[in-house]
Amino acid sequence: MERPLDKLFDKFLQGQAIFRDRDALRPTYVPDELPFREEQMNRIGSILGPALRGAPPSNILCYGKTGTGKTVVARYVLDMLVAKAKQSNVKVPLKAFVNCRIVGTNYRVLRQLCEEIGARMPDGSRVPFTGLPTDEIRSILKKKLDSTPTIFVVVLDEVDSLVKRDVNQGNDILYGLTRMNGELENSRISIIGISNDLKFKEMLDPRVLSSLGEEEVIFPPYNAVELRGILQQRVELAFNPGAIADEGVINLVGALAAQEHGDARRALDLLRTAGELAERRGDTQVTQEHVREAQKVIERDTITETVKTLPMQSKAVLFAVYALTSSGKRDVFTGECYNTYLEIAKALSLDTLTQRRVSDLISELDMLGLINTTVISKGRYGRTKKIRLAVSKRQIGAILDEDIRLSRIARELGSQ
Repeated sequence: MERPLDKLFDKFLQGQAIFRDRDALRPTYVPDELPFREEQMNRIGSILGPALRGAPPSNILCYGKTGTGKTVVARYVLDMLVAKAKQSNVKVPLKAFVNCRIVGTNYRVLRQLCEEIGARMPDGSRVPFTGLPTDEIRSILKKKLDSTPTIFVVVLDEVDSLVKRDVNQGNDILYGLTRMNGELENSRISIIGISNDLKFKEMLDPRVLSSLGEEEVIFPPYNAVELRGILQQRVELAFNPGAIADEGVINLVGALAAQEHGDARRALDLLRTAGELAERRGDTQVTQEHVREAQKVIERDTITETVKTLPMQSKAVLFAVYALTSSGKRDVFTGECYNTYLEIAKALSLDTLTQRRVSDLISELDMLGLINTTVISKGRYGRTKKIRLAVSKRQIGAILDEDIRLSRIARELGSQ
């Protein structure tokens, strides 16, 4: 007796494979050649080059919007550096990549660095996820680094999220790492910070800024021609011959991504999702129809992921806008948003922020595309912001309702 899933899986086995290597369309994939980023690669390479002679490179800050190639270029240059060191029989630098959006505390950053270089507890066990004083982990890391003279290159991806999550703790992490060189005897640490926020430096403590921002590398957005070239390269790696229906598919993906400020990551996600939609339907080719449907899927998933990963204070502000909009208000102003936020923060047992800080969070939500704000002048009474949701109430409501605490507060507000 054929079970329901047998027929579904048989379709994948019998159908013509669309993908040759779908990983070539993922953000973490590092191709053999990186087009349109020669200037940035040469700049980072020239800064890291002294590591081949055992000299500590300067720290680097890489700026640019999402999808401009910052992470892949950093990985590419570091891989080439390590390969050249092995080829030349010189001391191979150590390297570590830390995604600061995921690993967001001082303890967890240091623990991951210990994991990357194989630092262990005195009894030989791995550093635990929690439970140790931070100073003890620092000592374990320093002891491992000083056991053999080396250059340790640490890439802090999305480093701005450390400071945005907690200004004091973020500065403490960066200050501790940049100053560790003064405590090491045999080895040295070099940091590559990668930020999507061009105003990131304004949030840094002057002590951190003076040591971290030694060199800066700017990554401009890709234009439509460059995006098309990147897509053409990845299509040849990721898809089987004939899987893309026509040139119009690549042109459409490039045009849609160019509208999003030259985001190559979005372009690759769009192409991969379109291929997966075609594969699930049993189609033999990816068409423009698949691309347009994929765009709707990605927009929906992006908003969901963005809202779910917001800090709780930002969720409370967004929920205040949502609650006021749901009550029938078309335009929400900063003052009434703040008053509703105070109720929500109190119900969530959160520390209440000042109105100025809430205004900053509103600006961040605007930058994320979750709300739209317009500054309105009230003459001698100053200025205020007019706020509207930038996505559907139904979608925001469904996501926020998945948070048990927020859904409870929604019921309480609704009963008032």
